[in-house]
Amino acid sequence: MDNNNNYSLSHFDEAGNAAMVDVGTKGATRRRAVANGQIQMGEEAYNAAKTGSSKKGDVLGVARIAGIMAAKKTSELIPLCHIVPIEHIYIDFEFEDSKNMVIATCVVATTAKTGVEMEALTGVSVCLLTVYDMLKSIDKGMSINKVGLLEKTGGKSGDYKNTGENL
Repeated sequence: MDNNNNYSLSHFDEAGNAAMVDVGTKGATRRRAVANGQIQMGEEAYNAAKTGSSKKGDVLGVARIAGIMAAKKTSELIPLCHIVPIEHIYIDFEFEDSKNMVIATCVVATTAKTGVEMEALTGVSVCLLTVYDMLKSIDKGMSINKVGLLEKTGGKSGDYKNTGENL
């Protein structure tokens, strides 16, 4: 198969079969992606998350570790993702008291031939799922919302910043 065909930057080959994108001819550049999402919950669960007083322990601390671990394993979870040498992962939380909402943000950076958008999205998603898991005994009605890419830098396609229309 010729790697210089029109299919080399597609997830499909000439026959329409799934294929991993060929990034072999691309140069490694510094890349960074930021994703976030939110989980809304009742007041009791929110207070337990915010104060660290859950019976299961430090909800946000465990969620942070889970998000970091998930970002590192993205290529094992998403079928056609490349294995990317991650150089930095950072997860942080904000609180919106008026909505009983925790907002998680995941930042991932690398110097590679492909970006880390999927790693940031996977990291924030698993982080929020872990918050749910840690607090479900208090509130099974929690809602995970608005998971999305905020920005990405580097690579051939250039920089991207979400204007907020989709979040």
